[in-house]
Amino acid sequence: MTLSLGVIADDFTGATDIASFIARAGWRVVQLNGIPRQPLPLDGVDAVVISLKTRSCPAPEAISQSLAACRWLRDRDCHRIYFKYCSTFDSTPQGNIGPVTDRLLAETGSALAILCPALPVNGRTLVNGYLFVNGQLLNESGMQNHPLTPMTDANLLRVMDAQAAGNTGLIPLATLRRGAGAVREHLEALRRQGIRYAVADALDDADLTLLAQSLPDDVLLTGGSGLAGALAALAPRDAERSATPAVPPSTGRAVVLSGSCSRMTNMQVEQYRRQAPARAIDVTRCLENGALYARELAQWVVEQPHRPAPMLFATQAVDVVRAVQARYGAAATGAAIEGLFADIALSLFGQGFSKFIIAGGETSSLITQRLGVGGFAIGQTIAPGVPWVRDIGRPLWLALKSGNFGDKDFFNQAQELYQ
Repeated sequence: MTLSLGVIADDFTGATDIASFIARAGWRVVQLNGIPRQPLPLDGVDAVVISLKTRSCPAPEAISQSLAACRWLRDRDCHRIYFKYCSTFDSTPQGNIGPVTDRLLAETGSALAILCPALPVNGRTLVNGYLFVNGQLLNESGMQNHPLTPMTDANLLRVMDAQAAGNTGLIPLATLRRGAGAVREHLEALRRQGIRYAVADALDDADLTLLAQSLPDDVLLTGGSGLAGALAALAPRDAERSATPAVPPSTGRAVVLSGSCSRMTNMQVEQYRRQAPARAIDVTRCLENGALYARELAQWVVEQPHRPAPMLFATQAVDVVRAVQARYGAAATGAAIEGLFADIALSLFGQGFSKFIIAGGETSSLITQRLGVGGFAIGQTIAPGVPWVRDIGRPLWLALKSGNFGDKDFFNQAQELYQ
């Protein structure tokens, strides 16, 4: 058994994001919740995506988990390794993108890493190494206010240099559009200069296709889901091999749990709360007696009408988030809210809820872990980068949405697929 691609994703929403883009090319994709403890039947599988929760944990922990995932994949004759992080390069001056990339370079023996977070279909583009979100510089897009990984510089060369051990170069758009030969010559020149990381410009999907066609096998691939989707599209599988993308059944209850405070999620929550039962999380009660509060909120959800699905949300505007963090501390607040949502999800699953629509990478990660999900099958796409996924062992469905993905009506769109 040989895997064409092995992906190490630094959070769960990012993992489902990249898995859905690879699956579009007809590839058979399995998404795993961490490294499996038991042998798995992977015959006929083209790509494995390993979901980790390493985006904002201490760097040594992120490195250790990522290396273990890399070794698991290479032990299964994985042809290429891909380190997946958010298309907005979510990290801090300490990491974890840089430190993890450094260790994966050493582990794979690659001389250079490609950094390509571009995802044009969701408005993420790169020009001269500057990352834009829907035409706005990253540090002016709302990401500068992220509660865990505020992005205050759109120049990814500077961002990477600050957190990694080597130096960063650029694959300019002009070079990329001259074709594979020009890109490979440019990469060789960067290597001779001692450059360890190359940020790739890309404005549209055609640029991602050019990049995928141009990259030699001996570079480490890192980035968002766009480049991975382009790589898979270069070698599409027989359409008959892939079953029709699945959707959840109409039976069974659903709930919306929103932990993200991104600009788009704020709009999605505001839109949905006008149409469905919705209740905001009281952070003070969450911190003071989270277990009791979780039981109260789970009971409230159970008592609401089945459709549309009721929503619990910790999503707040930037000034509210800052005030809460100033009072309780960012780390303590984030951990308490994520733990609360995980307790609620576990309680609701035990009471027959089988569909969970979750906004926020950290929230999705902990809920998935607490529910004991070992792996996912990829189902129907709700929005670019956000599919429905099904537990490989149980009739449990999840829609794991990265904060800024989807449009304003996302929570309704997720439910329309099975109603």
